[in-house]
Parts: sequence; structure tokens; C-alpha cells
Amino acid sequence: MSLSLFRQATGRIALALTAALFISACATSQDVATRSNGINDPYESTNRSIHAFNKGLDRNLVRPVAKGYGAVVPVEMRDLVNNFSENLSTPGYVVNSLLQGDFRSAGVSLTRFLMNTTIGIGGLVDAAGELNIPSRETDFGETLAVWGSGEGAYIELPVFGPSTQRDAVGLVVDFFTNPLTIYTIDDDPERYVPPTALAASVLNDREKFSRQIDSVLYESEDSYAQARQIYLQNRRFELGDDQADAADPYEDIYGE
Repeated sequence: MSLSLFRQATGRIALALTAALFISACATSQDVATRSNGINDPYESTNRSIHAFNKGLDRNLVRPVAKGYGAVVPVEMRDLVNNFSENLSTPGYVVNSLLQGDFRSAGVSLTRFLMNTTIGIGGLVDAAGELNIPSRETDFGETLAVWGSGEGAYIELPVFGPSTQRDAVGLVVDFFTNPLTIYTIDDDPERYVPPTALAASVLNDREKFSRQIDSVLYESEDSYAQARQIYLQNRRFELGDDQADAADPYEDIYGE
């Protein structure tokens, strides 16, 4: 990576972190309201409009494309793509584990990345998983939680779906702090590899869990409220909120 690219990447990281600290401070000030009411959704009207957009996008594009992807691409091939996409995310897990002071998890994630990138053929094969080395997924939203930032208001993002102010900041910062993103940010055609692999992984998950996702989006009386509840319950449980009940987002909540 050239010196100019390194300086550019460093500037973007600094800007992203500064924005993260500012917005997370705002989220912290709203945390009392979040905890006392269970759900802090002051932007519900706007969120519902974005939810309607996301729902239409899923109905008209994502769901049919995912079905086609599942019908054309063998499951074994889809699993390889998922493994590859997960491996590209692993350097970000290392960075966030270090920021959280969790050096053990950082070491495990680094070991997984090195093993899967080498003997796992660039990450196509989860060689580390075969040796029972667990995956420790984390993100900057969790890092902010470890630093004491409150989750802030619930928001629904276009395309990305349910989130909170804290996790939305984390999403942006994760993009700029993943070493692979920095390395490929100005390269061509390498810069298209991570987003393409991620898109394929998303399509695979949409097809794999189509029944459960459809039950929330198209069979519930209020898909917005249902998606909001599932997201917040699961996210709080992941972050160690003892008051949160775990709700598997891929569980068939209307199944027998």
C-alpha cells in the first residue's frame, strides 16, 4: 500500500472514530429512556417509511434473486462463498477485539484468518473450524458498548435494515477500520471482491432462512414492530444485557 493511500486511509479512520465518539455520546444520553421504556423509537414515523421501502426492495428484488441464486448455485458452492466472505470479515474482528481489550479473542480471530487464508485456500474452506477453533464475531457497535456507550434510539437503515444509533455508527466505522477494506479501497478490480462476496452471502442467507424471514415480513400483523422487537432482543442479548430475552431472528416464530 502506497504512502499516500496509507495517509488517506488513516485520515478516514480518524474521521470515522471521531464521528463515532460524538454520536455515541449522544446515544449515551438517551440510554435512560431506552432502558426505562424498553424501546426508544422517537423516529418511528420515518423508520416505518424506510421499513416500507426495505420491504418493497425485498419483495421485488432481494427475495426473487435469492430464490434464483439458491436454485442455480449448488449449496456446496454457496457454502464456499459464505466461508470466503466470513474470512474477509475476520480482520475486522481482530481490530475490534483489540479495541475491546479482549486479546484472547483477537488472537483466536487472527489464528483463524491465517489458517483459513493459507490452508483454507483463501478462506473458501473453514479449516480453522474443522480444528474446532471457534469464530468470535464482533463489531464496532459492540466496541462502543464495551466503552460504555448507550444504544441510543432505534433506527431502520435503508437496505441494511434494523439498527440503533450506536450500531449504525459501528457499521460505518467497521468499513473504514477493516484492514482488507483499507488495502483494497483504491485498487481495481480487487476493491469489488469484498462487497461481491458479501452480497452473495446475504442472498444465500435470505434463501436459506426464507420461511422465517417471510413469516416476519409478510405474515405478521405489524412487520415493523416484529422486526424491531426481534432485532433489539437479540442485539441486547449478544451484548450481555441480562434483562434481554434471546429471540433467534431465524427462528420460525409462527411454526408449530
